[in-house]
Amino acid sequence: MSSLDGTIVATGLPTLRHALHTGINWASWTMTGYQLGLVVAMPIAGRVADSLGRKRVFLAAAVLFTSSSLLCGLAVNVGMLIGLRFLQAAGGAAFMPAASGIVMDAFGRNRNRALGMFSSIFPLGALVGPVVGGIILTTWSWRGVFLVNVPIGVTFTLLAWRFLPSSSRRGGRPDLVGAVLLGGGIVGLMLAITDVGNRTVDVTSPACTIPLAFAVACGWAFLRRCSRVAEPLIPVHLLKGREFQATNGINVVWGACAIGFGSLVPLFAEDRFGLTPLASGTLLTARAIGEIVLAVSASVLINRTGYRVPIIVGIVFIAGGLAMIATRPEVLSPYAWLAVGATLCGLGTGMSAPAANNASIELAPDDVGAITGLRGAARQGGAILGISLATSIAAHTGHEVQTLTEAFF
Repeated sequence: MSSLDGTIVATGLPTLRHALHTGINWASWTMTGYQLGLVVAMPIAGRVADSLGRKRVFLAAAVLFTSSSLLCGLAVNVGMLIGLRFLQAAGGAAFMPAASGIVMDAFGRNRNRALGMFSSIFPLGALVGPVVGGIILTTWSWRGVFLVNVPIGVTFTLLAWRFLPSSSRRGGRPDLVGAVLLGGGIVGLMLAITDVGNRTVDVTSPACTIPLAFAVACGWAFLRRCSRVAEPLIPVHLLKGREFQATNGINVVWGACAIGFGSLVPLFAEDRFGLTPLASGTLLTARAIGEIVLAVSASVLINRTGYRVPIIVGIVFIAGGLAMIATRPEVLSPYAWLAVGATLCGLGTGMSAPAANNASIELAPDDVGAITGLRGAARQGGAILGISLATSIAAHTGHEVQTLTEAFF
């Protein structure tokens, strides 16, 4: 459900931008606003799920996600939609940490394979989302992209209430102040980057420097708080040490390339080659197919391969796919060429995702909720940075296609 929502909105971004009469730099906030909500809420959700019980948190998240999807479909301007997307993400953020904890509890010694298989289900939403989005945009409107979540959400909420096992409480409270500081830092950075998209603004103007200074101050205060409070949003030991720094760094880069730039493929295909919303959306389906092909086998073989080789090979595949998307086709048709590049990205994502997921959890299995939240925050933070930079520079220069081409490279 959560991955479907990401890809279905990416498919509708060009249509949504024209329907709401806004620039590419602000229209992209309908994606980055959702990802910002994931960054802020995921660490909280991980802590809350460990503290209050995973089933309770999962059900609350399902209700919030479904109701906010309904409100998104009724939004009247881009500002209202961005705010509601943030609220929607607060619900979507709790799915992964709560569900990962349920899987960890249920499968014991087989948790590595179980977590890998669980992660491999995520691309199914990405497989269905672009096709559904293209059909909705062709036959209905951009509002249907959000309203389609409502009947599905009601159904899976009832199923989760009936079938998910209950889990015990561990006590403790989430660090809400830390979450506000983290969110403030990311919002400040996003505003600074987005304002660069205005042609009358440069990097030295107050519109850019003030939110950037605010972002730095919030980031500094957040790190100080994590080292001083008893139960920080992100435990300090998950930020320090060579292994944690490596996995966090990998997830930031992985998020920028696999999630961030991948979300811009439909927009790029429509602008550069004039593809229809349905055709450009199915490029994300091609990526999802590639991801599913390797995600399952990579999960099954993870005990033999370890973590390092799948991560390295997978990222090489993603890099090759992005380079292919940015290169003008000489042999195949534009659609076929882009589809091959997207499939390569999907193969790399499927190969690297299970190993990248488990590598961080294996470092601190007792903190699975916090680890999953941190991992999601790192990936979504990378995606936010990638999308914000690419779309803001495109808006500033006025050369949208050329800027996106360079961004993929």
